[in-house]
Formats: sequence, structure tokens, C-alpha cells
Amino acid sequence: GHFVPNLTIGPPVIKHLRTLTQTPFDVHLMIEEPQRWIEQYRDAGADIITVHAEACTHLHRTLQQIRGTGALAGVSLNPATPLTAIEHVLDDVDLVLIMSVNPGFGGQSFIPETLKKLRQLEAMRAGRPFFIEVDGGIGPANASQVRAAGGQVLVAGSAVFNPKDGASMTTIIEKLRHPANGKTPVAS
Repeated sequence: GHFVPNLTIGPPVIKHLRTLTQTPFDVHLMIEEPQRWIEQYRDAGADIITVHAEACTHLHRTLQQIRGTGALAGVSLNPATPLTAIEHVLDDVDLVLIMSVNPGFGGQSFIPETLKKLRQLEAMRAGRPFFIEVDGGIGPANASQVRAAGGQVLVAGSAVFNPKDGASMTTIIEKLRHPANGKTPVAS
């Protein structure tokens, strides 16, 4: 069920990690036919389950399936996919994840056009209570721009786990949090 060529964390790892923390787990399913895996990830301890609009034949049904498990439902868009692809489900999501790199591998550069897409999504939100999450190429150099464009949850993998300047994880996380004045959660 791969949507991208690599697999990071499966249900057994989530299940083990759940025994160690009550921190909410935000699971991004970059797989084909995600509806086949929703129950397994929820049973393992996922709190938020996000699927790619591009991988769902029946997106609305898949989001309802997620909500039916008691998890929060998220939808993700690849950089080239227009926001119109999810307009019909914005009332049914708790989170919209905008990919700011082409999904599949860490360490890619942020696609600057993402900022325009974020501003458009913020305008489309029109009072709806979903979070706007951004994943890909996020680091201290662009976190404030992403936040200003509407990003609320910033996923910073490579910047935190493989910093180019040799800075500690703690230092990088503090630099990421600073532009948001402590109001933006940072997922790593």
C-alpha cells in the first residue's frame, strides 16, 4: 500500500511508543488505499490520522471512516495538487496538511509557491476550525514566513534530526518556536 517508496513508522512502533507517552500522535499515511490501514493505526494509538487526497478514491468516505474510529481526520495535498481538490471536504476535517516538498524523502528544499497556497487556504477556511499543517523543508530560516502565510503546525524533520549547522535538537526546536511566539506547535 505504498504511496511513496519508503516506510517510516508502522502500527507496531506506534503501539510501543504509545506506552511511553500520552503526547498526541499525528499519523500521516502516505500510502495507497489508506482506508485499509486506518483501524490498525487508530488501534495502535494514533490520535490524528491524515490521508492524501490523491490516494483516496472516496475522500469523504475515508475521512468519515477516520472520524468513526474516534481519531481526528486530516487531509494532505501534494505541492502540485490544487486546493479545489479538497474544497468539498473542508467541513469534515480537523487538519489540512500542505506538503511543501514532493513527498517521499527527507531533506528536500522548501517549495516557495507553498506560501501562496497557504494564504489561499487561510482565506478558504472562513471560520472553520481545522488546523493548517505544513510539512517539508521547514527550518528556522523559513518558519516565520510559513507561520505568517497561515501555517499553524510546522513539521520539521531534517532540520531537527539532521541539522546542517551542527546545532542541537533543542536549539533548532527553540528557533522554530520563536517566530510563532510560542503559539505554533512544532511536530518533529
